[in-house]
Amino acid sequence: MRVWNTSANWTAPLTRRAALRGAGAVLALPFMESWAYSLARATGAPAKSTVKPPLRMGIFTVTGGTVLESWRMKTAGPLTRMPSILRPLEFAKDDVLLLTGLSHGGHSENLNGHENCAFKHLTGAAKVGKMAGRRYASISVDQAAARVAGAETFLPSMEFGLSNHETQYSFRSVDEPVPYEDDPRLVFDRMFRGRKPVVPNWQRRAAAASGAAVRDSAPTDTYERSVVDAVSEEAKTLRNKLGTADKQKLDQYLDSVRSLESRVERLEARLRMEAADMKEPGPSKLVTPTLPDRKQPIHKMKDLVYRDPEKHAEYIRVMSDLWVMAFQTDSTRVATLAVGADDAMFPGVVTVGYETHCHTLEHQGNAGRPEDADPISREALRQIHMWYTSLFAEAIRKMKSIDEGAGTLLDNCLVMYSSYMADGGHGTHDYPILLAGNAGGTLKTGRQIDFPKNTPVSNLYVEMLERMGAKVDSFGESHTSKEQRFNGRLPGLV
Repeated sequence: MRVWNTSANWTAPLTRRAALRGAGAVLALPFMESWAYSLARATGAPAKSTVKPPLRMGIFTVTGGTVLESWRMKTAGPLTRMPSILRPLEFAKDDVLLLTGLSHGGHSENLNGHENCAFKHLTGAAKVGKMAGRRYASISVDQAAARVAGAETFLPSMEFGLSNHETQYSFRSVDEPVPYEDDPRLVFDRMFRGRKPVVPNWQRRAAAASGAAVRDSAPTDTYERSVVDAVSEEAKTLRNKLGTADKQKLDQYLDSVRSLESRVERLEARLRMEAADMKEPGPSKLVTPTLPDRKQPIHKMKDLVYRDPEKHAEYIRVMSDLWVMAFQTDSTRVATLAVGADDAMFPGVVTVGYETHCHTLEHQGNAGRPEDADPISREALRQIHMWYTSLFAEAIRKMKSIDEGAGTLLDNCLVMYSSYMADGGHGTHDYPILLAGNAGGTLKTGRQIDFPKNTPVSNLYVEMLERMGAKVDSFGESHTSKEQRFNGRLPGLV
């Protein structure tokens, strides 16, 4: 193999040894990007009382909006009694914060009502639409959080559940929507391919040596660790014979190899910690889902979800167990779960009238004023959304029962429970938003806060991102909305 020097018109030899090692480094890059991990930079062994597990951010989003008068209390204040749709969360009323008055503004282009709501849902974008068939919005709050917390875990973020070409919520960038995985078996495989599920021992991890000490204690003769040394050795001779342009290319390549070595070091350190956790795990019992039979095609499972509420509930339960497990095992610290379907049927869940098709009920049960809507359809919608809440409550109960040594998993989470529509009529004003968990003590829960009408949802996303460690001045339309308030923030959350 030879490197061509365009400025001097000659080729310099690069040995097979360096080429093979270099190729290995390049091939490893995509794999390592999703397995990145950074150790906590502890300076010593802290006292047990100061050890705090990391904060995780979860989004549990349903379809169809809500029935607002049954979602919130009439007045703000302590949650003395949960509204009827949220009544399954009565056991956790001291752990939740109910927010009202938040809305999405912005403009849309070439979208139907569902797409308009979906693209704005987690982005708060000032403008969403489709141009020449390409969808556009802006980065979503989950992906922005993953940029901050993603280097700490095997997977920067996870997105799974039921989502289609209309209900796309997560965007890595303006025109890069993130696909959602709807097969629970593949979700599990993605989390634990090449590793076993283990409950982290946060006390010992917090007392670990710094990253530099870990490097010193790591093996020094592994293939991965020798990549930079091998290539650098060849580069010393080669570099003196290269022109300016090729020297720059070589330096860029070496930078990428050094970056790879750093990621390899973090992976090795993470695997060592997990091996130690296997011997001495954290105090909680691992929550493990019962996965569907691999012989059953996913499309058959999904077909039943749309027709049979019992199968629908089973699907949501296994996906929410995976959602909880992702946080408990620290496989990711940012996970978005989309549940429900506008086209689902709800026989047995709906006990009034004759209509059980959710989408039909969404339109019949919504109007400019609730009193103008069909009352039977509206009651049917209330029952459907209470059913969704009961399944969300099961996940919250599990998170509340998981002991992490310094509080529960729920204490160390910031969970948003919401819908991609404010109501089934494609509304974007006064979204149903509930926060569960106290976000590591940074939220004062057990109450309802009423914000002025049309306060941007993006203000909440700024608050969520800051709690995840991001330094943000604005997000979405927090400063650009004509309804801009509170300098792009939400006062009174603490």
